[in-house]
Amino acid sequence: MRLIQMTYSSRPFGFDAPTLSAILLDARRANMRDDISGALIARADIYLQLLEGPETMVNAAYERIVRDNRHLEVKPLYSRPVAARMFGGWAMRDDPVRSWMWSLEEVANGAAERATSTQVQAVFARLASEPAH
Repeated sequence: MRLIQMTYSSRPFGFDAPTLSAILLDARRANMRDDISGALIARADIYLQLLEGPETMVNAAYERIVRDNRHLEVKPLYSRPVAARMFGGWAMRDDPVRSWMWSLEEVANGAAERATSTQVQAVFARLASEPAH
């Protein structure tokens, strides 16, 4: 079984607490079933998500996200094989994004799409190293 890590960005449609809660509930249920772990950084202007697990399952999850009308402009950022999971204990860790990421203006100007895989991975590595709230 090949283990991969994939990240994507999207723009939320109808971002509010109930929508985010529903996305997290759906993701955790499906991810537990499909042996996927990861994290979702969410705010009103961007979702930035890392998925990790068996390649076929991660790819299937990504395809479901692309079809999910709660996500607009879904853009893959990177996908790579990994030896170990970054969020192994989490079906889906969530984090309301903090100021250490990008400003609203930077997101509007394509910061996620221009970020290197190393920069995106660093965002998630920092989240993985922090205690959950």
